[in-house]
Amino acid sequence: MTPVGARSSRRLAPLLGALAMFGPFSIDTMFPAFPAIAAQLQASPLAMQQTLSVYMVAYAMMSLLHGPLSDSLGRRNVILGGVAVFAMASMGCAMSNSIGELLIYRAIQGISAGSGMIVGRAIIRDCFEGAAAQRLMSTVSMIFGVAPAIAPIVGGWVIAYARWPMIFWLLAAFAGVLWVACAFMLPETHPQERRLPLSPRSMGRSYLHILSDRAFFPLVCAGTFGFNALFVYISSAPAFVLGLLELNEQQFAWLFIPAIGGLMFGSFLSGRTAGRLSADATVRLGYSIMLGASAINIGAAWLLPRPMVPWSVLPLGLHSMGIGLAFPTLTLQLLDRFPTHRGGVSSLQAFCSLMISATLAGVVSPMVSDSALKLSVTAAAITTCGFVAWRGFRVIERRQRALAATEH
Repeated sequence: MTPVGARSSRRLAPLLGALAMFGPFSIDTMFPAFPAIAAQLQASPLAMQQTLSVYMVAYAMMSLLHGPLSDSLGRRNVILGGVAVFAMASMGCAMSNSIGELLIYRAIQGISAGSGMIVGRAIIRDCFEGAAAQRLMSTVSMIFGVAPAIAPIVGGWVIAYARWPMIFWLLAAFAGVLWVACAFMLPETHPQERRLPLSPRSMGRSYLHILSDRAFFPLVCAGTFGFNALFVYISSAPAFVLGLLELNEQQFAWLFIPAIGGLMFGSFLSGRTAGRLSADATVRLGYSIMLGASAINIGAAWLLPRPMVPWSVLPLGLHSMGIGLAFPTLTLQLLDRFPTHRGGVSSLQAFCSLMISATLAGVVSPMVSDSALKLSVTAAAITTCGFVAWRGFRVIERRQRALAATEH
């Protein structure tokens, strides 16, 4: 733990939470504006869906570099650069005159957006250990959860009183304020003597070292699939809210407040249980809640004559609570396996998660977003995959411990 670890987590948590927010905020804010953007730019529904997929693919590809860059150049420098590029890309989105221009600037947004979340996770582990790290990670997750909850609400009200480019001007302003806050308040937690050389060869060795651990993919999938069961609804939000629930552009809160409220409450519980429940018990409880919520969600979709509030969205809140409980612990377990490559691990975790999310948004979501039952069954299948992955990690971990004990 670096000397910065003695700083109060109360000071770091809001800043790291805000850094994690601006990426997802740029996803959800524009959902209510889909019809207006499509009409002005003469874009098809499929093209509008690609504004999400392009963003996430770019986010995923660049996420492979954010962590190693921070391991080599320092956490603070990478974050400041990423936030600045995001602000400029948001301005480009606001001034786009065609769907092609918008897709280009959305890709640049995605390239820069991951710096806050990915490097922020490494900062937490640089500064804190054990229960303190879990509490801070949970607090940041709670703050992070505000973004998807308020983003579509903000977007809906912007569309009610202004044209759609104002959404991206607001994103640029948010990034500008965040850059100033980081410039004055964000400490450097990765000192010069601990930095790794930046070269394709060293990055390749780092990634091969991480990927050679048999527990890496099960742990990544356990965290990724749990969240992506909810993300299939987030990526289908325009079709789910406007089409299936038959609500208007100002009523996206019916989907996002229960979902993100559950995520925040689960993160709060994760912080409260830190040091009281073991990591395995915390993850087990989280997945028990997620699987139970999946069953309730299928039942509601099957029994209701049509999707309706609040019954079609309450199971998502319960599922989100399970995510909030399990995800911080799974992330810390992953980072702890590679103490000298935390930036690289965070990058690979984000890359794998985002590629799965991009596939859901661009391929799966359009196929299932026309039916509440299809959405609920898809979400349940994804949750089950995450649970199986976690059980697989537990088997691998026990075997590795047994092997280590026999060798000693």
